[in-house]
Amino acid sequence: MRPERNRNISLIGVPIDLGADRRGVDMGPDAIRSAGVLHKLEQLGYVVHDQGNLTVSRKALEQAATGEKLKYLAETITVNAKLAKMTADEMGRGRFPLALGGDHSMAIGTVKGVLHHIDRLGLLWFDAHCDANTAETTPSGNIHGMPLAVCLGYGHELLTGIGGRKRKIRPENVVIIGARSVDPGERSLLKELGIRVFTMHDIDRRGMERVMEEALERLAKSDGVHLSFDVDGMDPNDAPGVGTPVMGGVTYRESHLAMELLSDSGLLVSAEFVEINPVLDDRNKTAKAAVEMIGSVFGEQIM
Repeated sequence: MRPERNRNISLIGVPIDLGADRRGVDMGPDAIRSAGVLHKLEQLGYVVHDQGNLTVSRKALEQAATGEKLKYLAETITVNAKLAKMTADEMGRGRFPLALGGDHSMAIGTVKGVLHHIDRLGLLWFDAHCDANTAETTPSGNIHGMPLAVCLGYGHELLTGIGGRKRKIRPENVVIIGARSVDPGERSLLKELGIRVFTMHDIDRRGMERVMEEALERLAKSDGVHLSFDVDGMDPNDAPGVGTPVMGGVTYRESHLAMELLSDSGLLVSAEFVEINPVLDDRNKTAKAAVEMIGSVFGEQIM
């Protein structure tokens, strides 16, 4: 028997592309809406409260200095602080926060918001990348490569201070799935912290079912799980509309299975789907794939 679900969902669009190298991902929230996410969730019996999109200032794009180690820092902080508050407020109303992105820097805000309600929060990071860089290790200066580090308490103090510096994820409550592009500085930090990373090598050798069993066993020690689903964790053949594609990713069916198993666990308390870039997509294929994954994680079944 599947566990009882929170049937009230708050949909929060976060049209931010400041954390990424390429423009266009700011259109991701509306692409997911156009792909039918509201209809999908309502068909599954959920009451959806669409909060619209947060406002993101475009002035920052004109003010960035070449060679910055933390590009568009001020506006990224502003957006994530607003997102953290909205996420916390919606959870306070008894609603499940589902954020739509937008680049992955927005995970700082969603996670920090959820931490207002769940101190011992588990984090399932579905991604081709580990996003555990800091200003000292980043090869690009793009903050979408840093949110996991920030959520763990590492990085610029104005980023780690969003939502309260003491609110952070414990390393033992983090699992990364689908990694296949890891920077040297990230690798060192993740190994030092003992974070469990399931690379594509692990998935190839052991299969997604076994990987998810181990992941969920680890995450079950937390008081609830936040899903941070970067669509570039999927193979580019299945999800071409992303800014940083990496070949050899999680297949469409493997991704479905992972979401179905997470759904069955009853651990999920919040989620975000990020990095959909319609400019790079093929007839909204990637947004449609994201909606299908959302269906699976919210309990959709074939029979």
